[in-house]
Amino acid sequence: MVDRGDATEDGDDSAILIPFQEARRRHLELPVTFDRRELDQILRVYGRMVAAGEWRDYAIDHLPDRAVFSVFRRTSEVPLFQIAKMPKLARRQGAFAVIAAGGVILKRGHELGRVLGIFDKALRLAEA
Repeated sequence: MVDRGDATEDGDDSAILIPFQEARRRHLELPVTFDRRELDQILRVYGRMVAAGEWRDYAIDHLPDRAVFSVFRRTSEVPLFQIAKMPKLARRQGAFAVIAAGGVILKRGHELGRVLGIFDKALRLAEA
């Protein structure tokens, strides 16, 4: 694949290759979404945490630059955790991240399963 900055000298942009999904998303201005496999993994963790009494509600946001699955203890509160998919970071830190209520990134990675592994441990909100 050729980098975007490697256009030919005569200004011909036909030598620039970009992934089809990225080109389509730009053309149609589609938001970033979780695919079926990713959502299945997230809902599996969510179901386990609901059964444990830790979480009670969720919200899914599909934004132009990222998709976010937010989990809540109560509906009226700020999210306890956010599971984010940010495709622009896929080659660097990884497209997936778990973000705490204060905005602190708890875990980031290329594979959603590994990032969600943070919930396998006893991760709970500290009550003051």
